[in-house]
Amino acid sequence: MMKASIISVGTELLFGQITNTNTVYLSEQLQLLGVDVMYHYTVGDNPERLRRIIGLAYEDCDLVITTGGLGPTQDDLTKEILTEVLDDRLVTDMASLDAIEGFFKQVGRPMTENNRKQAYLPSRAVIFQNTQGTAPGFALENDGKLAICLPGPPREMTTMFEKDARPFLESKSHGLIYYKMLRTFGLGESALETAIEDLINAQTDPTLATYAKEGECSLRIASKRATAEEARTAVCEMERAVFERIGSYVYSDNNEELAQVTARRLIEGNIGFSCAESCTGGMFAAAMTDIPGISAVFDRGFVTYSNRAKTEELGVSEEILKKYGAVSKECALAMARGLSERTGSRLAVSVTGIAGPDGGTPEKPVGLVYIACVFDGKEYCKELRMPSMNRYRNRKHVVLYMLSAILRITDAASE
Repeated sequence: MMKASIISVGTELLFGQITNTNTVYLSEQLQLLGVDVMYHYTVGDNPERLRRIIGLAYEDCDLVITTGGLGPTQDDLTKEILTEVLDDRLVTDMASLDAIEGFFKQVGRPMTENNRKQAYLPSRAVIFQNTQGTAPGFALENDGKLAICLPGPPREMTTMFEKDARPFLESKSHGLIYYKMLRTFGLGESALETAIEDLINAQTDPTLATYAKEGECSLRIASKRATAEEARTAVCEMERAVFERIGSYVYSDNNEELAQVTARRLIEGNIGFSCAESCTGGMFAAAMTDIPGISAVFDRGFVTYSNRAKTEELGVSEEILKKYGAVSKECALAMARGLSERTGSRLAVSVTGIAGPDGGTPEKPVGLVYIACVFDGKEYCKELRMPSMNRYRNRKHVVLYMLSAILRITDAASE
């Protein structure tokens, strides 16, 4: 199995001026390709330090992937150092130069002379053209060592990886890899591992790997076989065994976000919906409106943060608020009923709770949340007791539970 180091180049990363999302993305993608990521390095725009880090990386790894340092300025030196380390020389790549000149013509800006530097590339390299910017990337090999150099801006990097670097790495694999990412919600990583422990202990090929992420867990099933069909068959057989154990928690077998799956269910079912949010303050509506095409079914959203808003906008009675409080099953259901009556939406979703870090009591602690739905006349309400005292994390997790509630109530209606 190929072993890799990821080197992020840029002094701005060391200063904390930019969040390094590239390393997270590349680590995830390389794992899916069956490449073991051994090290992450971050180094400033210093040629000697970069040279030292590259040498260190190649002591344990046969693949180095760099991001950044491919631009037109004097401190962009990644390709120069790697070309030297891998015993090559820089030459002008005319196709890259034409692409750079075409970019500046397209945006109507004059091309300064230093931009020609970006077209100087290793003579033996496989060139990756940049469709989102100007700096080309490349792959370069020498004496069993492989380097892939990608631009630093995340949009440029991810596009180039998907279009060029991924197929290049797949071509280097001995055998063909097929994998699936199962996404689960409502099952912690330790519980997930326990549920499939016998499969993990007996694994050879396919392999199983669990990943935890912000309130949910993923499971990668991967197989490397002589043919794609053999690998796919092996993965599907393992997937069936996994589903026997945790199928009720799996919401996607295609590595999709919970919001995407929920939105597709609503759009394909032509289920018009509205929402009323208290503790999440509009985060649910924001998550849904991030999905293209959701306007076909999303009618409106209310942020009814105060008791007055709950009464005036949703018709929650003063009696319910006095007797049970704003954070109660009774209030959540009243919010959903009032929303349904006012909007006529087929699905009405409401939430109320205590996000923290203060505001809790022994009877109603921080993290207590109620989610209610009214769907085709049927009512549903779920009580949550979130363990975290982090306000943002609590609210984000509540949105995931709201999305999951929609899937469950629409599932139940179709049975």
